[in-house]
Amino acid sequence: MPYSADHKQRTRARIVECARALFNRRGYTEVSIDEIMASAGLTRGGFYNHFRTKEELFVEAVAAYRDFDPVERWPDIDFDPQRCGGAFARQMVDIYLSREHLDDIDGQCPIIALPSDVARAGAPVKQAYRDLLERLAGLLAGTGASARTQAARRRGLALAALCVGGMVLARTVEDEAFREEIRAAARATAHALID
Repeated sequence: MPYSADHKQRTRARIVECARALFNRRGYTEVSIDEIMASAGLTRGGFYNHFRTKEELFVEAVAAYRDFDPVERWPDIDFDPQRCGGAFARQMVDIYLSREHLDDIDGQCPIIALPSDVARAGAPVKQAYRDLLERLAGLLAGTGASARTQAARRRGLALAALCVGGMVLARTVEDEAFREEIRAAARATAHALID
């Protein structure tokens, strides 16, 4: 009896999630199709029922993060989607620069986990990454009509750069106090831009 379309969709989602976690942990070039499929509990041959190439999977793994729900991943985090304007942007900065996000290597945003891999990837991966970055900048710009101005877009992009840069740098440092200092500096500067 053949598998249902729903089964194929769930299997594909499992492959994407396993690939995303492995890419975050080790980088795109350091992960093989065999490892991805084994992580998903499948064989290599099944890969080609879902994707033509590893890069196609990479595109989907990056793009999948756009539906990320911080409350689902980190239940103790303070997030209220009903907050407006600057309050919404401040909470987004706090979540992005949170200890939970820093420590959750498998669940980290690919914008901070994979920038070097994306820089060496093809156009489809770069487009998925850009779409995700634009989404982050849009969220950081806040909510409401004022968030749709060119000034708000620039502010959102600056906040995204602060958040991403702060997290990339914090990931590279082993000294715990310095990691916290980097994130705190990025957070304080971001809050000042919002206020």
